[in-house]
Amino acid sequence: MRARSVGATPIAPAGRRAGRTSTRQQRASPGAEPASPGSSSPGSSSPGSSRAGKAAAREADAETWALYASLVRPLPGRRRPVPAAQPAPAQGPDAPVAAPAPRPHPAPRAAARPAAPPPLAIGAAPAGVDRATFKRLRSGRLGAGRTLDLHGLTAQRAFHVLAGFLRTAQAEHLRCVEVITGRGSAETGGVIRRELPLWLNQPDLRGLVLAAVHPHPANPGAVRLLLRRPR
Repeated sequence: MRARSVGATPIAPAGRRAGRTSTRQQRASPGAEPASPGSSSPGSSSPGSSRAGKAAAREADAETWALYASLVRPLPGRRRPVPAAQPAPAQGPDAPVAAPAPRPHPAPRAAARPAAPPPLAIGAAPAGVDRATFKRLRSGRLGAGRTLDLHGLTAQRAFHVLAGFLRTAQAEHLRCVEVITGRGSAETGGVIRRELPLWLNQPDLRGLVLAAVHPHPANPGAVRLLLRRPR
């Protein structure tokens, strides 16, 4: 029986030494990093590209079906097959969001027109004229600042002359004027006498006149007019 030497070290097998050496090298190398669990190999595809490919395939199938359906001749009493509507592709989180449509601006409101004055009748007390002023006008004590004689004029010419006369008198701040139409040969008077009340109620002239009277009851061929003050 051999005596075992005290200072001898047991020799490990060659395979164990190689494995321990490689393990120490891996632990000692500072640049080595463990592979992250989320990393994928270069050949793998992402879920987004897979969904895009399926959507493109569905669109291609729909186009092929539509082309085929257009060539099919339906049997008598049957309708041509209609391709099913494809759902709109789902938008991802990075898809651009359409801006909201601008609200239409409300249309500007038209300015309210002032109410038209009531019809003017010769000899009737109008609204907006106090009793004292109308009494003076009817009795003839409110003198006329200017007089217009329409004798010998045609009806068309007389109307234009009257319109210009009233506008000028109001612009010059005349309060009362007198218009002579003449009695006329007929019972109802001449043409100008009959037309004068209609002319005074025309939209162009009604806003100029407040009241109209015959200053002399025995002479209906003269009319005295109370003018509205200019604004």
